[in-house]
Amino acid sequence: MDTLLSAQLIVAWAGESGEERRLGWWKTDLVAEYGGYDLFKRLLPNTWDWAALQAVREAARRRDAELRFRADHPDRIVSLYRIGFEVDEQVDERLLEHKRSGQAPPLALPALDGLIGEHWSEQAFSEWVASHGDVETETSPLGRRIKGAEPTDVANLTSKLVAALAPVGDAYPLPHYRRKG
Repeated sequence: MDTLLSAQLIVAWAGESGEERRLGWWKTDLVAEYGGYDLFKRLLPNTWDWAALQAVREAARRRDAELRFRADHPDRIVSLYRIGFEVDEQVDERLLEHKRSGQAPPLALPALDGLIGEHWSEQAFSEWVASHGDVETETSPLGRRIKGAEPTDVANLTSKLVAALAPVGDAYPLPHYRRKG
């Protein structure tokens, strides 16, 4: 679950469009010193860093859902923020476990270290996406549909969904698989 959660948080953070504009996929500025951090530090002094990440993850999840709901059968669309009920619940529970642990996000989820931080680097993000390998996609009305069979294990599925973010563009490309009904 940590692999999926880390990927969701990294993509959510990279998609922000706040004071220090990143990719601009959603209109949030939650994980920024003068954005959400200021508010979260005052409201939640012990878990502010997790709360900011949780909030931006929710913004990304909502954008992902908005795009998925354009499909004829949105429940058949598998994306980074919607794997399936059981997995989605498990990753939510894992986030809460980390939040309660008292550990800072980069200590609990080492994949975040160097990617989520004070300074945005589109090059570092693109390199992280590229490190997940190559996938063959086709453009669909929803976004980038990944060709081939959907992996059965969550780590491999996560990797394919992240890889399909390449090339990084101005809009969230909704990398996805379509399950047969």
